[in-house]
Amino acid sequence: MNIVEIRNLNKSYPSFHLEDVTFDINEGEITGFIGRNGAGKTTTIKSMLNLIHPDSGKISYFGKPLKENEAEIKKLLGYSTGSVTWYPRKRIKDTIGIVKKCYDTWDEEAYHRYLDLFGLDENKTALELSEGMKVKYNLLIALSHQARVLILDEPTSGLDPFSRDELLCLFEKLKEEGTSIFFSTHIVSDLEKCADHIVYISKGKIVSSLPKAEFKRQLSKEGENLEETVLRLEGGE
Repeated sequence: MNIVEIRNLNKSYPSFHLEDVTFDINEGEITGFIGRNGAGKTTTIKSMLNLIHPDSGKISYFGKPLKENEAEIKKLLGYSTGSVTWYPRKRIKDTIGIVKKCYDTWDEEAYHRYLDLFGLDENKTALELSEGMKVKYNLLIALSHQARVLILDEPTSGLDPFSRDELLCLFEKLKEEGTSIFFSTHIVSDLEKCADHIVYISKGKIVSSLPKAEFKRQLSKEGENLEETVLRLEGGE
């Protein structure tokens, strides 16, 4: 089932154009959004969240248009850029005391469950957290208000290899619980490890949106891994 539908999304800037971007996010899957820096990943994600206004196109969640149902839909979304902007000098538990008042969907039991799962100390401030823990902090807030879809912009960027692997394993656990995850990355090996579906964007256009196995079957040459395939395609072949 398509839980998110993006259709013919366009956004123009003086030096960049997002052109007819179309893809779906399937319920209960991990969808990787791959492309080099400047390919249009962040512009697409900001459009999906109505943080910028596309020139044209349609965005819907759970079968409902985002424009007409933004407040309702955003209660069910979690978003992270990989960095924490929540009151960096406050303790986690103090910030949570403020944030949870904004959501009538807040689940205190889920909060404590994910706090334990992520290994977060609620007496620490955001400034005291490692980069990997900052991502988990954002996920903690999203999942505690029962987000059904996580939209993550380069969540593994800047993490050491161990922290990246830990985060990708966490994505798998969240998927098993029914959460849909959409994450952008330019690190192709991350997709090899955990993605069910791959959306590949280059120069503002969607090159391909396919299940990972089908992506490899259609686009990879014999003996290539996923990273080698994408590098070849980016080279213009």
